[in-house]
Amino acid sequence: MSSLLKVDRELKSKVETFRTQISSEAEHLVACFFPKKLLELDQFLREPILNVTDLKEIHSEIKFRVPEPILFTNSHDGMDTQNTRKRKLDDGLADESWQGGTKTAVMPEGIIKCNTKLVDLIERVKPEIRTLIEKCNTVKMWVQLLIPRIEDGNNFGVSIQEETVAELRTVESEAASYLDQISRYYITRAKLVSKIVKYPHVEDYRRTISEIDEKEYISLKIIVSELRNQYVILHDMILKNIEKIKKPRNSNAEALY
Repeated sequence: MSSLLKVDRELKSKVETFRTQISSEAEHLVACFFPKKLLELDQFLREPILNVTDLKEIHSEIKFRVPEPILFTNSHDGMDTQNTRKRKLDDGLADESWQGGTKTAVMPEGIIKCNTKLVDLIERVKPEIRTLIEKCNTVKMWVQLLIPRIEDGNNFGVSIQEETVAELRTVESEAASYLDQISRYYITRAKLVSKIVKYPHVEDYRRTISEIDEKEYISLKIIVSELRNQYVILHDMILKNIEKIKKPRNSNAEALY
């Protein structure tokens, strides 16, 4: 077998060292890190920050100076119609801050801040998501390296390994989708805030901001719950099948035939 493909001894030794490190780290993750992390997340779910009963407490008021309403007058020289068009800059782009002389909202602080309560919560949840993705990747690599070469028959243990890898890959994908969800929240909220600045007298936009914040708060609590559940499921699944995962084929199987 070794004559079919020559591998440098030094490289082979380094690869074996890498495999040993991955194996040791992955076994520690399953035996110690996963149960410890699920208990930490379960405790996180009990904290007051994730058990707000009145969701109005997580609302964030949009503060800026609203311009006075504009009084329109009749015009007979056609100038008003011309002024309602957007002024063009020298490079051909429209100047959004000026529409026919209409006043726009003024922000004394120069910026409309995010919902700080949700930002603080997100900053606690995101590292947990990244940790799950990284640890799942390590365990997945370990199980894949344990898969033996392809042979006919006696592949029940291999099917368990493949199912474990599929579950780890699913958890990775779901965790990555949580990060996308957080990004979409910021983008959606930013668009709504822009609408409020453009149409400050429309109350529905302000109410929508509150609805978006409440929805994100609930989503973050669900994400933490899902992270905990995924640690529980992976820990339980791997422990129940650890024998077949580490030794997918029985060397004495041929004696039965």
